[in-house]
Amino acid sequence: MSEKYAAISWNRQKKIYDAVLWIGIVVYLLLFIGLGGILQPFATIETLLIRGFGTCAILLLHIVLIIGPLCRISPKFLPLLYNRRHLGVTTFLIGAVHAGLSIFQFHALGNVNPFVSILISNTRYNSLADFPFQVLGLIALLILFLMAMTSHDFWLNNLTAPVWKTLHTLVYVAYALLICHVALGVLQAETSPVLAISLGVGIVLVVGLHLIAGFKESKSDSEINEHDEFIEACSVNEIPEKRACIRTISGERVAIFKYDGKISAVSNVCQHQNGPLGEGVIGDDGCITCPWHGFQYQPETGASPPPFTEKVPTFNVKVEDGKVFVHRKPNPAGTRVEPVLIKNLQGSRR
Repeated sequence: MSEKYAAISWNRQKKIYDAVLWIGIVVYLLLFIGLGGILQPFATIETLLIRGFGTCAILLLHIVLIIGPLCRISPKFLPLLYNRRHLGVTTFLIGAVHAGLSIFQFHALGNVNPFVSILISNTRYNSLADFPFQVLGLIALLILFLMAMTSHDFWLNNLTAPVWKTLHTLVYVAYALLICHVALGVLQAETSPVLAISLGVGIVLVVGLHLIAGFKESKSDSEINEHDEFIEACSVNEIPEKRACIRTISGERVAIFKYDGKISAVSNVCQHQNGPLGEGVIGDDGCITCPWHGFQYQPETGASPPPFTEKVPTFNVKVEDGKVFVHRKPNPAGTRVEPVLIKNLQGSRR
């Protein structure tokens, strides 16, 4: 949690995560090349490597894209989200190897710059059968490169969380380009239905999980349309102890926490990667812990405990007859708001 550039440090969890990831990749490539050599004895090792790294990259990208909605559906998958950056950077590296092998195989042996050759060797954009699919793969790789280069808190803090988040949503553009790259490329000449079926299952999984996660969050995204300064958000009993009830007020998600007989409300958006604070929990240290990467905030102030400096907006809260009312306008980030004591507010708004 720093605004200054600092080298990434690997703790034990990250080391285990990366070891499992790279062992899985090596095993996948060995199996792919081994089985490919048996099933396609006339395929060259170059072709098997190109296909192996290509299918591995698209598989990893599918995993990257389904981790987010899985975590929104069930918090059991949150450990996968903690190091998703490592998975994303690895996806780019595997895709870059695939691209490098392909460029060398098909474009590096002529007298034209290989990257120029990709752009000019096939310009039949009006033909579905002969579409220059390699260009789509190159654009997708450039997007993944941009995302990999900015996958560090230094860029997150300097670009600001909203800009950084918008930049990294380009992963869906890269995904669409890669689906077209595969569909218009290798599938055109593929006789076995295995790759086409696998790709179709992957698309259904990515789209389906995002739709399920969106439906699950639809209740909290329903705008509360009231014109009073204080808006009825929920009942006290709806809020689990040391957890939050999330409501959308004036276009912003608000996390309303109940803890130790008190209620506080803060913005639901973590300043790290726009993580959902309302899905976190208030621990024994009295801080809200973001479930994505562990960033913490004090519920009364919306500020991270020293020496960290991240802050989120707070909201004024009132209680009446067991109902929680939240002011429609947020306070500036880091503004202290005295928590509402539930036991002193039964039957009267204060």
